[in-house]
Amino acid sequence: MSHKTDLAAVGNAIVDVLAHCEDSFLQDHDIPKGSMQLIGAEHALHIYKEMGETTEMAGGSAANSTACLASLGGSAGFIGKVGRDRLGETFRQSLTEIGVSFATQPMADHTPTGRCLINVTPDAERSMLTFIGAAEHVGDVDIDEDLVAGAAVTYFEGYLFEQPVARGAMVRACEIAKANGRKTAITLSDSGCVKRQRAHFMNFIKDHVDIVFANEEEATALADTSDFDATPKILAGLAPYFALTRSEKGSVVVGPDGKAQSVPAKSPPQLVDTTGAGDGYAGGFIYGFVRDLPLATCAALGSLAAAEVISHMGPRPEQSLHRLARADGLIG
Repeated sequence: MSHKTDLAAVGNAIVDVLAHCEDSFLQDHDIPKGSMQLIGAEHALHIYKEMGETTEMAGGSAANSTACLASLGGSAGFIGKVGRDRLGETFRQSLTEIGVSFATQPMADHTPTGRCLINVTPDAERSMLTFIGAAEHVGDVDIDEDLVAGAAVTYFEGYLFEQPVARGAMVRACEIAKANGRKTAITLSDSGCVKRQRAHFMNFIKDHVDIVFANEEEATALADTSDFDATPKILAGLAPYFALTRSEKGSVVVGPDGKAQSVPAKSPPQLVDTTGAGDGYAGGFIYGFVRDLPLATCAALGSLAAAEVISHMGPRPEQSLHRLARADGLIG
């Protein structure tokens, strides 16, 4: 069935606040390295003041994926909640400028737009403190039925899964997608989230999801094993497609036949900031998937997007991914 839009993404509308720091900064402020922690408004304000010089840009995992898909030449729409404030307008404008539609109405009250405080250490690892704010209030009323019905793939951000109201909205979107013969996908987002919500994730994926994106830690958490090599076999049958990323080791993709394929990573020209690597991979993969490219090519497109994203500060591409993909012979 022909589609109007490549991707409809449902996720957290978050503005990223990035800064470089030393490992001592993480220790002094009790920030677990390489993790994502949810914090309250007062804590967010305190850390923000301590971060020094920062760069602010629209982020959010699923929204970052739409940005990468759009950079490849694809079409996307985003569903997420912002506040009626400056950061909310910054987020909306940033998506509109790259050609991603964002029609979700802002909060009716004074709930502020969410923001993620990202401290990047010299080894390019990012440690995130997230104030969710308005982002957690995505509900059934926000699901754009026309967008989902016309999108080849509807994609969900695992971070939202811990919010019961948002989880209900995700189920509603899946019902619309399936009724219109469309595919659905989810990124697991965080291993801690997977461990806390494993039973819910397993049921949701089994009942509603076609494509699962996960990094090595998230995948093993879902499979409840410490052995990554055993993970594809353990998860076989849970969903038709899996794309499991392993940083510099590349990725493993699994299709309906259950056969696991290893695809090498693409090395970035320089490693600056790993923020958004998985988001870029998902955006690139979905671009290829929608165009019926082989799974290995989808994974290569994902790796190309991830490599570009981690070569600079910020989670969205600064170069045309379409041009880079053509130069690599991945697309015509």
